[in-house]
Amino acid sequence: MISIIIPTLNSEATLGRCLVALVPAAIDGLVQQVVIADGGSEDRTVALAEEAGADVVISQSGRGHQIRAGIAASRAPWLLVLHSDTELHPGWEAEVSAFMTSVDLGRREKSAAAFRYALDDSGFMPRLMETIVHIRSSVAKLPYGDQALLIPRRLYDEIGGYKPMPILEDVEIVRRLGRRRMSILKSGALTSSERYRKDGYLRRIFRNQVCLLMYAWGIPEERIANYYKAPSGNKQTTSEGGSTASKELVQPIKPS
Repeated sequence: MISIIIPTLNSEATLGRCLVALVPAAIDGLVQQVVIADGGSEDRTVALAEEAGADVVISQSGRGHQIRAGIAASRAPWLLVLHSDTELHPGWEAEVSAFMTSVDLGRREKSAAAFRYALDDSGFMPRLMETIVHIRSSVAKLPYGDQALLIPRRLYDEIGGYKPMPILEDVEIVRRLGRRRMSILKSGALTSSERYRKDGYLRRIFRNQVCLLMYAWGIPEERIANYYKAPSGNKQTTSEGGSTASKELVQPIKPS
């Protein structure tokens, strides 16, 4: 049984599709709870979450803070931290269920998992980005937060959970988990490419790498977050990558 934690901030444009992808697993009973950890949205994010039957908690803005607040409100023995601009590919629940069973029965070491990275864009640069992330994930076992994180609660508690960081909380927790306790699933996580299309792929990749270098050099996370969020001068988007309000109907995801 899984509690899914989704940090949001003005995520109306993408949240509907994210939630719809969870419906089959909720019907099957694999997903016990969905917690929306909102950082103060001013759009219809919270209303969409409530219409879908998700639990909503309001916390200080910043993914690290929000994820911690969402997990504090969760109750299942497994946790899945999922970005609001990411859709899990159809059929993901079968592989996740098999992974959880192998850990719970001791056939696999107590460990976490992330999904295969995919971008919702066509062309050479999106495929190149996916290849780079695949190598980083499979060789270095350093997945991005966009790939989600599936982790047993007992392991989460053992390592001390997410740190209350405004940015790079995904990098920090994966490094503490280490290569031995991280697996990459075959199932995909389709992530919005809006940030890359808005800034340009090379510019966004460069900015991401600069953020990692700043973190490695010990620069305060607040300064890194300000650099990451600095406007590029193009059209405004939501903080989670969307640019227009979602018109999709959100199906209830709370198990009956």
